[in-house]
Amino acid sequence: MSREALVNSAALLLLVAVPVWALWADEPFTITLATRAVIFALAAAGLNIALGWGGMVSLGHAVYFGLGGYAMGVLAFHAQNYTPLMDWPFTITGTKSMPVIWLVAMISSAVAALVIGLLALRTSGVYFIMITLAFGQMVFFFAISWPTYGGEDGLSIYVRNSFPGLNTLVPIEFYGLCLSVLCVILFLNARLIRSPFGLALNAARQVPHRVETVGMNPTRLKLSALVISGAVTGLAGALFADLNRFVSPTMLSWQMSGEIMVFVIIGGVGRLFGPVVGACLFVLLEHFLGGVSEYWQVFLGLVLLGIVLFGHGGVVGMIAGRGRTHD
Repeated sequence: MSREALVNSAALLLLVAVPVWALWADEPFTITLATRAVIFALAAAGLNIALGWGGMVSLGHAVYFGLGGYAMGVLAFHAQNYTPLMDWPFTITGTKSMPVIWLVAMISSAVAALVIGLLALRTSGVYFIMITLAFGQMVFFFAISWPTYGGEDGLSIYVRNSFPGLNTLVPIEFYGLCLSVLCVILFLNARLIRSPFGLALNAARQVPHRVETVGMNPTRLKLSALVISGAVTGLAGALFADLNRFVSPTMLSWQMSGEIMVFVIIGGVGRLFGPVVGACLFVLLEHFLGGVSEYWQVFLGLVLLGIVLFGHGGVVGMIAGRGRTHD
């Protein structure tokens, strides 16, 4: 077993052990904190597909995160108010079923990623970054001016949505559900990057002209990766909105896009468990340093600066070595 596989196994073991200890110690807040970290890790795992393996530096991933949140908020809002989402030409009602909400969130985010990608991938470099940022701001200001669903004040959901066989209001059960979703996505990511598509995508990131010479289209490969990335990030957004039972335009802000990127950079760009480690460290720093000073982001900036300057593979890379693996 490689050193990175050992790091990944240790991270997964901690994700299981910490909530179990918190349940034994009767510390429900710790479970909620761990749930927040797992959901952020899921969002970062989505970005890692585009950034780490596709080489696309996107400052608009909050669009997909927020759309996933609003998919949950809108459907649950109409379900709790017993009002139809659409009455013509056919009736569509809201729902409190998590599987249905997840499906809607992933489809909505994937469609948004497709539209944005078709335009943004006509460019590269800083222009790609600015186009994704521009789309993010457009959707953000649209949400602010959408009074039907709370506008700038956001939208509250009074009852957590349901999943068959679970009481999602129990913190440990909801955590177990979120962790299971993360594990499934990480498994699929590992399979994806080893698949012919993943190998072609990695080649398109490094030497796109050589990919063209063998008859493949680098733009189509990156667009497919961006759509998958958007769908995963949208799923994380739906879970985050369910955790808080609240959705607001802040989920669509460029600051959220930056935070998701920070998760990936801290943990390790292109590392399978990099997003997981990065998200967990971010939540820990936010929790402990936030209690010391309201300017805790200064310390986060120093950590990020140190990683960028001295640990190009992130925390996982510093522990496991520089070479990329996907165990």
